[in-house]
Amino acid sequence: MRLWTIHPRYLDAKGLVAVWREALLAQRVLAGATKGYRHHPQLARFRAQADPLAAIATFLVGIAREAQRRGYHFNATKILPRRFGGRIPETRGQLLYEWRHLKAKLRRRAPLIYRRFRSVTAPKPHPLFRIVPGDVREWEKK
Repeated sequence: MRLWTIHPRYLDAKGLVAVWREALLAQRVLAGATKGYRHHPQLARFRAQADPLAAIATFLVGIAREAQRRGYHFNATKILPRRFGGRIPETRGQLLYEWRHLKAKLRRRAPLIYRRFRSVTAPKPHPLFRIVPGDVREWEKK
């Protein structure tokens, strides 16, 4: 499961579909509607919020908006109606770690997209996140 800190604009089609499916699974996990993935480290920052379901729903909205911008048809009715009013702080180290990880994936599976973004050194975050100083998060599998 990868719930990207980076803005979904940087994802290729395969990555956008994957994060949509994984975030929908995360929503089910946080709602207690599944037995699997309950202790997945990627859920830590959502669980840390006063309303984890609102946080993951807001994350999903960002993914759905990017999909719509590209002309894809993701079923946004699957997103819970709750919304998170703030922004979740996330570290610059985490953002940059994910950026290196994504660029390596794009280099292999979507070279055109990789070339478009390869000169980006500091990607924009997903709208849910506010970037703060700090290293890669302890929950990240390195």
